[in-house]
Amino acid sequence: MKVSIIGTGYVGLTTAVALAYIGHEVHCIDQNPQVIESLSDGRVPIHEPGIKELLAMHLPLSFGGWDSFDPQSDVVFIAVCTPCKPNGDADLTYVEAVAAEIGRRMDEKPYLTVVVKSTVPLGSARRVESIITAALRERQINTRLDVASNPEFLREGSALYDTFYPDRIVVGANKTFSANVLRELYTPILEQTFAHPAGVREPQTNKLPVFITTTATSAELIKYAANAFLAMKISFINEFAGLAEHVGADITEVARGIGLDERIGMRYLMAGAGWGGSCFGKDVSAILHAAQQYNYDMYLVDAAVKANLRQHESIVKKLQTLLKVIRGTTIGILGISFKPNTDDTRDAPFLAVAKRLVDLGATVKAHDPVAIPTLKQKHPDLNVICCDTPEQVAADCDALVLLTEWDTFRHLDYNALGQLMRQKFIVDGRNALNPEALHKAGFTYVGVGR
Repeated sequence: MKVSIIGTGYVGLTTAVALAYIGHEVHCIDQNPQVIESLSDGRVPIHEPGIKELLAMHLPLSFGGWDSFDPQSDVVFIAVCTPCKPNGDADLTYVEAVAAEIGRRMDEKPYLTVVVKSTVPLGSARRVESIITAALRERQINTRLDVASNPEFLREGSALYDTFYPDRIVVGANKTFSANVLRELYTPILEQTFAHPAGVREPQTNKLPVFITTTATSAELIKYAANAFLAMKISFINEFAGLAEHVGADITEVARGIGLDERIGMRYLMAGAGWGGSCFGKDVSAILHAAQQYNYDMYLVDAAVKANLRQHESIVKKLQTLLKVIRGTTIGILGISFKPNTDDTRDAPFLAVAKRLVDLGATVKAHDPVAIPTLKQKHPDLNVICCDTPEQVAADCDALVLLTEWDTFRHLDYNALGQLMRQKFIVDGRNALNPEALHKAGFTYVGVGR
């Protein structure tokens, strides 16, 4: 199929690379000439494992601006950003602008399937369809149009894996032809008939994905419900971590004890510094805003947000307990990105913790394997000393804080790091380190819920 994808961020680029790999002819549209030039040269502007390797394979994948748009595309994906408005709602400015542009550029054809891949408020597929329809009608273009919702369920750092080996593919389509087009588009993934791509870890099972068809509104709500549930699950285990600290229990053992129950499951039961990233905070805010429009209270979702904010503050309180007074101390933070294997700092716990420590009068130093350039670009006013190595972070520090569980941080020589520090305190904000080994190295160790 000929596929056009509008937007080359995490979702658009990952989708484009995967669809091209399984045999479709894919063309990506982006308004930023620098991004187009970079991608055309094989340089990836985001840190996402596997994408660079696949781009180097010379797939049937190309990049350009709107002037290169193919008006005879079989499928057009909208994958532009939907930033959060001050009131919590998702901003559809970019989505609506793309819809209008599609309507101005599409040629007449029997059927046209436009797919909203961006995470959008309920009813957005209908809104996009009305915009495109109006533009086509104005140009007297006679095309049978359907705008489908095809939400993504990608984890940053594992986006290609989640695209090639999904649990399910959800399609919200109001017309049968669009559902059939997308089933055909995804057939190699649904049947797992493609060769395993280099640079992407192999799946542990041969389970085939489920193809779910529903209405566009239900598909939109599935996306929000999924992210809200995962956010609540993390906040849930973090709440019990706080109680575990009061009563002397170990939350890692509690999580295992409940996670082995198949009704609950082990995933997303890792107590820590809280959730972040581009999805959870934005999507939870958007669904709370949608509920408010119907005068409907979502108590559990609202509580998940409050619990997450408290989790950021709990890291600071642990440091206050260890150091007594924060002002005048130097605190080193290991990990800037909101999770490993990405350079994304959006809503990262690091931002809240670092700002709070600076406000309390501490000198804050930080290191991350890939996220320092992003931090400098996105948060140039944050008064943090960025360090090239963990050793530079540890030098003359009063305490270390682990906020992102990069694998490299699990295997540092903490004996050597401790020798560089003024005081040997460490707060493990991800329960990723070995407490016994740190105690032997002379550290006073504090985890989360342990």
